[in-house]
Amino acid sequence: MIIRKAVKEDMPQVLELIQELATFEKEPDAVVVTVEDLVRDGFSKNPLFHCFVAEVDNQIIGIAFYYYRYSTWKGKTIHLEDLIVKESKRGSGAGFALYSEIIQQGKRDNVRRIEWNVLDWNTPAIDFYEKTGAKVLDDWRVAQIDETAISNFIKNLKRK
Repeated sequence: MIIRKAVKEDMPQVLELIQELATFEKEPDAVVVTVEDLVRDGFSKNPLFHCFVAEVDNQIIGIAFYYYRYSTWKGKTIHLEDLIVKESKRGSGAGFALYSEIIQQGKRDNVRRIEWNVLDWNTPAIDFYEKTGAKVLDDWRVAQIDETAISNFIKNLKRK
């Protein structure tokens, strides 16, 4: 198994893994990002994300998809957006290898925190993270506003 930084040519396989994760998380129709979006947004002059891949026999079996954030309390942080391993390759060590690479990247970058979200019903993932020393916070809620709500908010602002 090789862990390496993703390249543009990996994006079709990366998108396949993203779609597999969406199905696992019971949201099979939620993915709207395209290969073109991934190439444009991840490989421009100022990339919006970075990605490590786990590769076996020229096949990508897992990804760690991340980007940098800035905390008003901590400074530079890494947000691990997704850690995905093909269902058929879980238990191969790919997830741990990718997770380790993200933590090492955080150390190289001198970040003060690495953070991510995990669904409350994904107990195998929660158990894994806690065993590695991560804290899974129970008292914070994720807030999101989708495209429709953004448009509605703007329309309502213009009416006032």
